[in-house]
Amino acid sequence: MTQPSYALTTSLDGLTPGQLHGFFVDWPNPPTPETFLRLLRGSYRVVLAVHDGQVIGFVQAISDGVLTAYIPLLEVRPAWQGRGVGCALMARMQDELRHLYAVDLGCDDDLVPFYERLGMRRGNLMVTRTHARQNGSQPE
Repeated sequence: MTQPSYALTTSLDGLTPGQLHGFFVDWPNPPTPETFLRLLRGSYRVVLAVHDGQVIGFVQAISDGVLTAYIPLLEVRPAWQGRGVGCALMARMQDELRHLYAVDLGCDDDLVPFYERLGMRRGNLMVTRTHARQNGSQPE
């Protein structure tokens, strides 16, 4: 049996919220697909993995476009995890950002080996989180 294929794209042309379901699993306050699309559109670079018209994985970067970029989100839908989609997304994003001096990201400890396999190395990251805003809502 042939494994289903997917395509990588950096284009958001024609992308709709209906193609963005199944992400942010286990988030207590996830963004809606509409907010998710706004997030993607506001990014410096985006790489999507698409299968049968549905996004099955994505990675986004924010950047000054001169020296630095930060990768805040990489996610693959649960049914597609363990099939190399995340590695393919990151490899493409690293290529998209190769012109920059520094590319940083923060991750949970259990994900460090994944990113090390992609050539990244440990650093320190300081964070602030406001979970009430996790879904992308704006202050009133």
